Amino acid sequence: MEEKKESVLLVDGMALLFRAYYASAVTGYIKRTSAGVPVNAVYGFVRYFWDAVQTFGPSHVICCWDMGSRTFRTEQFVHYKANRSEPPLEMLPQFDLVKEVVSSFGVPNVGIPGYEADDCIGTLARTFSPELDVYVLTGDHDLLQLVDERVKVVILKKGHGNYAVYDGALLLEEKKLTPKQIIDLKGLIGDTSDNYPGVKGIGEKTAVKLLSEYGSIEGILENLDKLPKGVRAKIEQDLEMLHLCRDLATIRCDVPLSCLLEECVWVPDPHLVRSKFEELEFKGLMKLIG
Repeated sequence: MEEKKESVLLVDGMALLFRAYYASAVTGYIKRTSAGVPVNAVYGFVRYFWDAVQTFGPSHVICCWDMGSRTFRTEQFVHYKANRSEPPLEMLPQFDLVKEVVSSFGVPNVGIPGYEADDCIGTLARTFSPELDVYVLTGDHDLLQLVDERVKVVILKKGHGNYAVYDGALLLEEKKLTPKQIIDLKGLIGDTSDNYPGVKGIGEKTAVKLLSEYGSIEGILENLDKLPKGVRAKIEQDLEMLHLCRDLATIRCDVPLSCLLEECVWVPDPHLVRSKFEELEFKGLMKLIG
């Protein structure tokens, strides 16, 4: 019998939690415990999380979290993510509850103040990929820059159990870009959800064309004289912002964190999980743990 390959699933906790909240809140009904505590996001999170673990069969699982809105990126650019509204009130108690549920599965919750979950995921992917296959579970296309020979980025699509699993080949086929070019693309076009502008007047179509022709931002800048006059003027005018936005888009893979493989082996204790599910009145999820 073929030995099952070891792999680690790195979960973008906030991406799953927010998706779960909005997917259920859209009906206008918020699931609560009998004590009135909202749990709709946590309930949905568990369904996404469990399905991914069953689908990809990792031997190890880690969940990464943002630790507040102030990071080194907000120091670099005061408007970074400044367009984000406060989370809905019903979500507030669920930020701690979801981590308790993750812990009940025996899965470490990882987050470092001053950095984003993306940076923790990038660092762990770099740490573990020499010895394990790595799957990154998220809804965030920024993480596609982490795709590597042994790192696949799994993007949650609409509906349960619906994933796009990106390796280098699919990324090239679908986006016409390499992982490194994802960063350069963001430098050129910015990111409206993270609230940084890129080069004013350069859209995705132009940026992808420039990158496929010249390879990188460096390649584009070395060939400015070959660009159409209008495009060249836009880039020259926004050079400083171009470099800043590329830096903001770059996931840091050297965050000062340590998570040992033996701490994240996927062997949940059914009693611990059942007890947490009972506390949160997750009757519909009991069948998951047998």
